[in-house]
Amino acid sequence: MFTRLHHMQIAMPRDAEPQARAFFVDVLGMTEVPKPEVMARRGGAWFRAGGVELHLGAEDDFVPDRKGHPGILVDDLDDVAARLTRADWPLRWDDDFPGFRRFYANDPFGNRMEFLQER
Repeated sequence: MFTRLHHMQIAMPRDAEPQARAFFVDVLGMTEVPKPEVMARRGGAWFRAGGVELHLGAEDDFVPDRKGHPGILVDDLDDVAARLTRADWPLRWDDDFPGFRRFYANDPFGNRMEFLQER
């Protein structure tokens, strides 16, 4: 019945698109996807890399999601960690998921993100 996850939406503060681009494009190396015009007026930004697409929706009363998160499977976890480290971005390694290496990092708005690679 289900075929794949098309995208995941996470929230960001209104008018924070420059910070989103600096993190998702400049640090993580994702590509910004143009939003349809009717949706672009709402603010936010969309990003894609490989089979992963993240939609960041602008919220007036933004509160970061500290528990819920995208779990992004990568093919080179050390490269992602190095990109974040070069940008002085804090990350937290976690060995509690059998069969995977993983760490958590927050986006510029405090939303939790998980990056993982199969062992």
